[in-house]
Amino acid sequence: MKKIITLGMCLLMSIGISLAQDTVDDEITLIQSAFGMDKKMIVDAYMDLPESVSPGFWNVYQEYENERQALSRDRIKLINDYLNAYESIDNEKADEFAGRSLKNDVALSKLHAKYYKKFKKVTSAIDAAKFLQIDIYIHNTIRNALQQELPFIDEFN
Repeated sequence: MKKIITLGMCLLMSIGISLAQDTVDDEITLIQSAFGMDKKMIVDAYMDLPESVSPGFWNVYQEYENERQALSRDRIKLINDYLNAYESIDNEKADEFAGRSLKNDVALSKLHAKYYKKFKKVTSAIDAAKFLQIDIYIHNTIRNALQQELPFIDEFN
């Protein structure tokens, strides 16, 4: 299962990276829409929820995804800004990028904590933890794929 998820995420991110360099809001929406459908299928297969809790889970999931997509949009814009400014990153820009990245990371962690409680309320602690585990796995896979593609500061100087 992990190999399939990893392959799927890497494919999505390779498409996303090439589009992110010329990002506009419509392209971000398109990427998020395609990713959202694939992610939901992965989550559904992994969670294997009983009918009794499935509707509640998916309602909370949609709320979560709406909030997560806003953070993802900010992350994509940050990457786009980084790539556009890469040739001329100075101390001020480096500080700005680091601050924006840290703020986004903290916001995602807070979102996970907030929705863990909501998922637990409509399912169980095990199901909520399973969702958190797969969601973090997906995010880490994407981040690792992105990190391999993005140049480090001063890498080409």
